[in-house]
Amino acid sequence: MTDTERSQIDTCFHIHMVSDSTGETLMEVMRASVAQFENTNPLEHLYALVRSSRQLDRVLEEIAGYPGVVMYTIVNPDLRRELETRCMEIGVPAIAVLDPMLATLSSYLARPIASRAGAQRSLDAQYYNRIEAMNYTMAHDDGQGDNFEAADIVLLGVSRTSKTPTSIYLAHRGYRAANIPLVQSAPLPTDLASLKNPLIVGLTASPERIVQIRRNRLLNLNEGRDTDYIDDFSVREEVLHAKRLYAKHGWPSIDVTRRSIEETAAKIINLLNEKRAQDA
Repeated sequence: MTDTERSQIDTCFHIHMVSDSTGETLMEVMRASVAQFENTNPLEHLYALVRSSRQLDRVLEEIAGYPGVVMYTIVNPDLRRELETRCMEIGVPAIAVLDPMLATLSSYLARPIASRAGAQRSLDAQYYNRIEAMNYTMAHDDGQGDNFEAADIVLLGVSRTSKTPTSIYLAHRGYRAANIPLVQSAPLPTDLASLKNPLIVGLTASPERIVQIRRNRLLNLNEGRDTDYIDDFSVREEVLHAKRLYAKHGWPSIDVTRRSIEETAAKIINLLNEKRAQDA
């Protein structure tokens, strides 16, 4: 087998994530890191809310049974020592993923680390803001609701331009996001152009991509008839109409054809920060 052929075979490996909180941070860091390596297939083991020696013993039994990389976020010094010592005995690497960041921040701020398990998940004002944002976003999905002035962000776009998933992702980040579908035969809310508080962003995509997504949706619905909804010419007209509308009102637009939801949301947040800086 050549080196090229060998590199194209998926490498499977166990990766153990041990957290004294929900494990979301570990999961995100792990997946972002593994994505940098082609042809890798991690076998994920997540252990959340590990806060006692008894719980850690069960975790270590599984690590010993399926050796692999260990990533952890544990603040209790005794549990950390026990985990690190056992991993060394087993012969597997143990990575404290937050340590470099916490050490740098502690040095820069000249403050000690709080060492509170799950501190980032505490029920503070930010948490309740996210809940409020999610409630607002769900009530203003697909053109519903009428209090758009209360939104942080209003998304516009023709069908299948990722308006709803982008709105929900933004809400999870704490932004009140409404979204309104663009249908040529349906008028927009009369006060949309006069809104002061929210950032209005138009989403667009290539007609080919929109047609592909719409066809797949109809297939999932067992709908096989050809309609204007998936007609190439009609979809091109929809996209052109949307772009003209954005240009007419000076609304920024984002092409989501090759963007993930996270990338689109990041661009929107940057635009919102720019707007708020200008308003201030």
